[in-house]
This record gives sequence, C-alpha cells and structure tokens, in this order.
Amino acid sequence: MTAPPDTVPARDDAAVIERSRHEPERFGEIFDAYFAEIHRYVARRLGAQTADDLAAETFAIAFRRRGAYDGSRANARPWLYGIATNLIGRHRRDERRRLRALDRVDRRDTALDEEDALTARLSAEGARGPLARAVAALPSGQRDALLLVVLGGLSYEEVATALDVPFGTVSSRINRARKKLRTALGGTNPLLDDQERP
Repeated sequence: MTAPPDTVPARDDAAVIERSRHEPERFGEIFDAYFAEIHRYVARRLGAQTADDLAAETFAIAFRRRGAYDGSRANARPWLYGIATNLIGRHRRDERRRLRALDRVDRRDTALDEEDALTARLSAEGARGPLARAVAALPSGQRDALLLVVLGGLSYEEVATALDVPFGTVSSRINRARKKLRTALGGTNPLLDDQERP
C-alpha cells in the first residue's frame, strides 16, 4: 500500500537533489526512496516487464534534469510521477504507431489495440468487465489523473504537479472521470470519497 498522499518525507528531497548536482552519487537517495513506488505504478498501468524499463528511464531522466528541479518543492514524488506519466503516454503512442504499422503490413487483427491492452491489464489487477472498459474509454487526461490518484496514491495537488496542470483542472478531470464511470457502471461509483460513502 502506498503512503498517504499528504505524508511528507522525513528527508528534504530538494536538498538531496541540490547536493547531487555536485555529488552525483547522492541522487541514489532519491532512487532508493522512490524507485519501488514508481515501478509499482508503471507496472499497474503497463505490466511488470515494461515497468522495469520505464521506471529505470524515469530516474535516468530525473537525474539528467536534476539541475532544473524546483528547489521550493521539498517532496520529489510528484515530479517523479509526472516524468513516469509522460513516459507512459509516450510508450502508448509508440505502441499505437507500431500496431498501426503492423496492421498495414498484415491485416490480420491479431494485435490488441491500446484500450484492449489497458482493459486486459486492469482485469489482471482485479477490475472486471464494465469498470475496465469504462476506464479504458476515458480521455487520456482524465485517465492519467484518475490513475495517479487510484494507483499512485497521489493527492490532487500532487497530481497537478505531476501533470503540470492547475489544481482545478485535476479536480474537473477526476470529477468528469467519476461521472463517466458512474454512468458506465449503472449509477454505482467504485471511487467514492469518504464524504460520499453511505
């Protein structure tokens, strides 16, 4: 289970990242603190095999960009989730292009498209039919925001940081996603807030 979204790490990530600019080995503290969590998030979105590569790439990119890290943010978690989410999006676009190219070469419909692959992955995680189809049908911005909250355990503020969008955009994306899921599931909502629970 992920840490509660409002938990602030005991260490000041910004200070660690700043020191890593002159002592690169210090960035290992960020890797050690967050790799397993980022890997879990990517694995839940794309599968374990892909997660190995994308989680590693997330930290390679973070290391290269550490000089541009916003030192006013003590917690690097949303920054890392943002990088991972961008890599997931790029992976999906590349996969979609690859599948289209294969389809042009070989018209046999043997490859799953992106939504079918996401549905299969969600089903493997315990979601069933209608929920998996409803999540797969969400626009990518809504799906990313929702899955960062549900799978990553990020707060709305952290999602805003991760996706580099305003807090209000995150709120509206998740609200729209919930309405669409509720409609697709015949009026039930598996993502109830504490205030919404009976």
